[in-house]
Order: sequence, then structure tokens, then C-alpha cells
Amino acid sequence: MKIAIVSDSHDRADLLERAVREAAAAGAQAVVHCGDVIGANTLRAAARIGLPLHVIHGNNLGDPTALYALAQESCGLVRYHGADARLTLADRRVFVVHYPEYGHAMACTGDWRLVCCGHSHRAAIDQVRNVKGTLTWLVNPGTVAGLAAPATWVLGELETMSFAIRTLA
Repeated sequence: MKIAIVSDSHDRADLLERAVREAAAAGAQAVVHCGDVIGANTLRAAARIGLPLHVIHGNNLGDPTALYALAQESCGLVRYHGADARLTLADRRVFVVHYPEYGHAMACTGDWRLVCCGHSHRAAIDQVRNVKGTLTWLVNPGTVAGLAAPATWVLGELETMSFAIRTLA
């Protein structure tokens, strides 16, 4: 299963939609948004593409009531998880949080195959040695809004656990 990992869209609905379109064209079956959506309307154009969107809010909370309402009206297409998310995608346990230091801590537990985070606006793909003696993937897609950094997102393949940073043209 391929997924798109995005973060820090900061009300840039146009760039988020472009990243989700690119991901869908590349075969992605779901989108994980690591926070700082800001407004629920930021998600509407991306949701029309038809991929399930798993969303957390980040530190720029915006309007959580509107995010919950959008999730309800989307009939399950938009899934608003609050401050963090615990997902199972393609039999892989995935943890989603906004802050990289929390992401690193969760990767260290060894309870997750993949931890996704954002906030720093710096794209990075790392493996973290965990307390169980194995490695956990820690992926930060950067900022899809291109704020003080290139507009980036990550395409992940969960079957092979391979990830690639993509830059919006």
C-alpha cells in the first residue's frame, strides 16, 4: 500500500491539493497529514480527490469543531484524530504526531513500524534504533506549504517500507 505523508499545510489548500493529486497519480491509497492544517476548508479540495485523509491538528489548532464537522460530513473520507493518531495501514502500525521530538520518542518504543511527524518544516527520512533492538522508521515530510523551505511531501510504500521525499514543482 502506498501512502502520501504531508504536514504543515498552513491553510495552503492549493498546494495540499497538488500534493494529494500527485500522490494519487503515483498510486497512493491514503493520506496522512501530520498537523498544522489550520482551517477545515484547507482539506476540502484534497478530499474531493477521494483518498482517505487521516488528519491531526498540530500546534496551529485552527478550528477543531470545524475539523470534526468536516469529518462527519465526509462520511469517513476525512478522519480527524485530534492531537495524534494510532493507525493500522496495510498491517503496519503507524503513529502520527506533530512534534519531531515526540515522534522520535514514540519511534524509540518499538511499538510502531512507522512514526510520522512534522512541525520543523524540514523533510527527513530516518530509522531510529528502538528499545526492542529493531529499527523504526521516522518520517517528517517537511512543509507542503513551502514555508521557509521547499514545498515537500513523502510517498511511502508500506509493503517494502520505502519512502521518498517529493518536491512540488
